[in-house]
Amino acid sequence: MTLKERIINSLIRTALNIFCKIDKKDLEKTPLQGPAILISNHVSDLEGPLFYVNLRPRKTIAMAKTELFEKFFTRTILSTWKVIPVKRGAVDIQAMKSCFNVLEEGNFLCIAPEGTRSKTGKLLRGKPGTTFIATRKKVPIIPMTHWGITDLKKNIRKFKRTKITIKVGRSFYVEKKEGGKISSDDRQKMADEMMYQIAACLPEEYRGYYSDLSKATTNYLTFTD
Repeated sequence: MTLKERIINSLIRTALNIFCKIDKKDLEKTPLQGPAILISNHVSDLEGPLFYVNLRPRKTIAMAKTELFEKFFTRTILSTWKVIPVKRGAVDIQAMKSCFNVLEEGNFLCIAPEGTRSKTGKLLRGKPGTTFIATRKKVPIIPMTHWGITDLKKNIRKFKRTKITIKVGRSFYVEKKEGGKISSDDRQKMADEMMYQIAACLPEEYRGYYSDLSKATTNYLTFTD
């Protein structure tokens, strides 16, 4: 790590430890080396720093909307962490190539399949974009969820530490098992199956669109265990 990265990581880790009580023992389930795709729920811009500093020494690179690069403070942090800027609402070929490079270099790629932040804290329906990377590179996908971070601002005002829980699910590969061309319908079904694996790691009140786990299928998933 560069000196700048060490300083940023140290400051963020210190702040998280002061204001939060983090249950992160499940991170032991993640391998120390990649390549792998980490898929997560998305409820706050703070979850990126939460994951980044707590996954060390695992090298993890995430994606973030280009708007976050417009301000000097966030741009400095994201650039230091080599975060991949992605244009929302469009097919971003450059971002896709950068994601492929992350995996080819044997690193973790962190993606939120919902594509946008949930304002309610509950899961939104997943978008199929992640499946393009997953089926192309054929690397393990690891569900990594969290909850509690949305209470941070409220608890700071009360001079109370926020309890944050990180959970890691079963890793799997995603593929069209019978072969042939992958249709847009296939990709949405893949995305839904991936999201159900995220939902299974969350308390019921946060599962949102995927609240009924009895509807979960695994037709496109092959678990590694």
